[in-house]
Amino acid sequence: MISKTTIDKVYETARLEEVIGDFVQLKKSGSNFKGLSPFSDERSPSFMVSPVKQIWKDFSSGKGGNVVAFLMEHEHFTYPEAIKYLAKKYNIEVEETEQSNEQKEQADERESMYLVSGYAQKYFSEVLWERELGKAIGLSYFKERGFTDETIKKFELGYCLDQWDSFSKTALNKGYRLEYLEKTGLSIVKSDTNDPTNSRTFDRFKGRVMFPIHSMSGRVLGFGGRILSSDKKAAKYLNSPESDIYHKSKVLYGIYYAKQAIAKEDNCYLVEGYTDVIQLYQRGIHNVVASSGTALTPDQIRLINRLTKNITVLFDGDAAGLRASLRGIDLILEQGMNVKICTFPQGEDPDSFAKNNSLETVREYLTENSKDFIQFKASLLVKEAANDPIKRADTVRDIMNSISKIPDKIQKEVYIQECAKIMNISEAVLFNTLAQLGKKGAAESTKNVQAQQEAFQVVKNEPAQQKVDVQYELERKIIEVLLLYGGMRQEFEDLVLKENESGDLVLEPESLDARVYEKIFLDLQDDEIELANEQFRKIYYKLIEELNKDENFSVNKFLADLDQQLVAEISSILMEEEKYVLHDWGRKDIFPKEKEKGIAQLVSETILTLRCFLIKKRISSLQTNTQDSFDSHNEVLEEIMNYIQLNMLLNKKLNRVIS
Repeated sequence: MISKTTIDKVYETARLEEVIGDFVQLKKSGSNFKGLSPFSDERSPSFMVSPVKQIWKDFSSGKGGNVVAFLMEHEHFTYPEAIKYLAKKYNIEVEETEQSNEQKEQADERESMYLVSGYAQKYFSEVLWERELGKAIGLSYFKERGFTDETIKKFELGYCLDQWDSFSKTALNKGYRLEYLEKTGLSIVKSDTNDPTNSRTFDRFKGRVMFPIHSMSGRVLGFGGRILSSDKKAAKYLNSPESDIYHKSKVLYGIYYAKQAIAKEDNCYLVEGYTDVIQLYQRGIHNVVASSGTALTPDQIRLINRLTKNITVLFDGDAAGLRASLRGIDLILEQGMNVKICTFPQGEDPDSFAKNNSLETVREYLTENSKDFIQFKASLLVKEAANDPIKRADTVRDIMNSISKIPDKIQKEVYIQECAKIMNISEAVLFNTLAQLGKKGAAESTKNVQAQQEAFQVVKNEPAQQKVDVQYELERKIIEVLLLYGGMRQEFEDLVLKENESGDLVLEPESLDARVYEKIFLDLQDDEIELANEQFRKIYYKLIEELNKDENFSVNKFLADLDQQLVAEISSILMEEEKYVLHDWGRKDIFPKEKEKGIAQLVSETILTLRCFLIKKRISSLQTNTQDSFDSHNEVLEEIMNYIQLNMLLNKKLNRVIS
C-alpha cells in the first residue's frame, strides 16, 4: 500500500497540464487548455484541461476527472500505478508497505501481464549486460550497429539466451505464473498429444536480441526480437502475439521516447524499423517513431494526431514496393493531417544514413528532401506512366483519389492546382474527376444508410419530448457552487417568513454575512431538505465536512481523497460550462456574465428555486392523496392553500410570474 503522505505529495506536486501534455497536444484557450480527444476520433477540439481546478473533461466521450483519473482512463493504470507513475515523473520517493500474497493474487489479469512483461524486459537487459553469452553475442551485435551504451540502456534493449527455456524457467522460479507467460507470448507451451497432462515450455524469443515495445506512458506492452543466427527457416524479426495488453495495430515503436519532441517540433518522422528509430534518436532526431514493419493503421495515425498534425514519412532509397507503401498516405490524409515524404539516396535507409552522417547533415537532408505528398506521388507515378496515355490517365485518377480523402476543401483546391501543373492537365478536368469520385462515395454511403434503414424499419411516431429533471439540475448546481465558491464570504439577503399586521404571511429581508457553504447548509437544514441524488448526497456531506474543517479548501486536495467515480462526477460538474469556451464566443463579440460577480444572488436563487420546486411537488402529492373524509379533506386543502401562498411569495422574490 502507498502511504497517504506520498499520495498527498503527488497531488500537490503533479501539474495536470504537464502530465496530459505528454499524451495530447494542448493549446492555450483563455485560462484553460484545449486539444483533440484522446478517447475518440475527432477533428475539432472537445478536450478541455483546467490548470486552476486541476481537472479535465472530454466532451466527446463524457469522461473527466483529475490527473490520476486521466492516467487510469488513458493508460489503463490501476490507482497505485498512476500514483507511482506521477511519483517517478516528479522525482517523489514512494513510501509503501509490502503487498501480501493475497493482495498480489487479487491483481487483475491485465496487471499480471504488465508485471510479467516488465520483468521480462529487466531479465533480457540483465542477460545482455551481465551474462558472458549476453555480452559476447547480444551486446556485440548492438555495438556493431553503432549503438552507444547510453542508447542501449535508454531503449532498454536486451538479449534472450539461445537456450530452449532459460527465461521461462527463471520467471517461474521467481513466482510468475505460466498462465501469464503464455498469454503475453513470452513462453510457448506445447502439450504431449499422447499425454495432455505432460507439457513442455519454450522461450518464444530464444537466441534473439530484444526490442521492448512501450506504451505512451512507458509500460512494456510486448517485444520485437531479431534473430542473429543464419537459420533461413526462422523469421528475421518476431513480434509478441496479440494479447490483452499488446495490439500491434494500435502501437508505435518509440512513441514513449518521442512524444515530447513530436509536440515541440510539431512534426513526426515515421520510419519502418526499430533500428531506424534508435539510430535517428541517437543522432539527435528525437521526434521519430516506427510502425514496426506493419502496414500503417488508422489507430497508429490517431496516436500521432494527438501530438501533431504533421507527419513526414521516411522511405529507404531502394524500398521495394514503394507504391504499395503509399497506400498508408491516404489513411493519413483521411485524418486531416499534413503529409510529407522523404526518400534516402540509393542503398541508404534511415538507420545507415543517420549512422554515417552528422546531425547537421541529417537535419539539412530531411529539410531539403521532404516533399509534399502530391509532388512526390505525382513524380513517382509519372515516371512509371512515361509516354503511355492509359497509364497516365490511371496516374491522374490515383492522385485524385488521394486528394478526395482530404476533408478540408481549401486544401483540396490547392492540391488540385498543384496536380494540374505537374500533370499538365486542366484544373476543370481534375475538378470534374473529383466530383465524380465524390458522387461515387456519396452513392455508396446512401446505399449503406438505406440498407440500415430497411434492416431497422420502425413505425413513425411523434418524437418524445425529453423532460428536464429539475431537481437533479438544481442539486447539481448546489454542488457546483460549493466546489467553486464554498469557502468565500458573502453578504446575503436572507428571507424570513413573518406575519404582518393584517395577519398575512410575508417574506421580510434580513442581511446575513456568512460563508457560502454555511448559507447553503443552514437553508437546506431549516427546510429539512436532503439531496435526492445519491451521488450528490455523498459529495455534499463530504464537501460540507471539508469546508467546515479547512479554511484553505482546495478542490485538487479534496478530489485526492475521493473514489474515482465521484471524481469523474465532480469533474463533469465543474467543467460543464467550459465547453462553451470551445466555441470562442469572444470572437463573435458575445461575452457571458462572470459568475464571480453575483455569487450571493446565484446561491439565493438556486436555493429559492429548489424550495419552489419541492413545494410544487408537495402540493401535487397532497392533491393526489386527499382522503375521502370531509374533515381530513379540509385540513389537506388548508395545507395546500398555505403552500400555494408560500410558493407565490418565493416566486415574487425570484421576479417570476406564476399562474
